[in-house]
Amino acid sequence: MLQEPMMEKLTTMRLLGMVDALKAQEQDPAAGELSFLERLGLLVDQQWTWRENQALARRLHAAKLKGAAVEDIDYRTSRGLDKSVIRAMTQVSAWAANHENIFALSTTLASSSTSRCSTPPVRLGSKPWE
Repeated sequence: MLQEPMMEKLTTMRLLGMVDALKAQEQDPAAGELSFLERLGLLVDQQWTWRENQALARRLHAAKLKGAAVEDIDYRTSRGLDKSVIRAMTQVSAWAANHENIFALSTTLASSSTSRCSTPPVRLGSKPWE
């Protein structure tokens, strides 16, 4: 198969990561020494990584984060934040792999004027869902 039609077919099938990897293999003289299965494995790995990166970029864009970063947390104020716990949450861990959520609760949220305006008051002992 000619190279240009093959690249067009890969692009049509949306295997753009594989197209990039194939172009990189053409430029690398060491890639010629690899067996067919090794080269195919590298192409598949590159495509997998490309798709994972695209999905991550899409989720980050959809999240509309305002530029907050873990590095910007101020631990000097007394909020009861444990630096080791926060650091452990930012590492690759089981909760992220299982697509589980983390809820950060704060006592300041209950006293803010926006939460008082958006949620009705609940008396102690009452059930807000009734």
